[in-house]
Amino acid sequence: MTPRIPESPGLRDLGVANWLFCKIAARRQHVPRAHLFTTLGQHRRLMWAWLPFGGMLMRGGKFSSRDTELVILRVGHLRDSQYELQHHRRMARAVGLDDTTQARIFEGPDSAGLTDRQRALLTGVDELVSTRTLSDATWARLSEHLDRPRLIEFVMLTSQYDALAATLSALRVPLDFDE
Repeated sequence: MTPRIPESPGLRDLGVANWLFCKIAARRQHVPRAHLFTTLGQHRRLMWAWLPFGGMLMRGGKFSSRDTELVILRVGHLRDSQYELQHHRRMARAVGLDDTTQARIFEGPDSAGLTDRQRALLTGVDELVSTRTLSDATWARLSEHLDRPRLIEFVMLTSQYDALAATLSALRVPLDFDE
């Protein structure tokens, strides 16, 4: 598929700050270009408004890195977001979610070998992505494992990555890795 936004904009398209950020992001990710950022960076102010929000949800919130990556992997799987999966499978491995655990996440909440907490999170992700809300039963199940701030964060994290998957798909952002 052809990207809808030029995939390798220069300094003129991004501006100095966004161009520098994109270069640093690509270097940290070990890719020639960080296509998500070179795409969003073409809306200069929007990228800088989104970055702190997305970054806080990914690594600055109350969720553990393992729970965060579990949620992101499930959203990426449900939305068939290869961009999200390409990046977050690596990140998940780095925080201890090995390939076997990732396969269980992709299989879903009924997969053997998951903890009750993981099952509750996956059930919540599945329901929130498919219905855009949570039933009382799912909320109660999540509440057994999450306090109030984490319940709020769970909904925001799931919704953020669902929206990001839609953005990546609609804009046809190319993958960063050649796999």
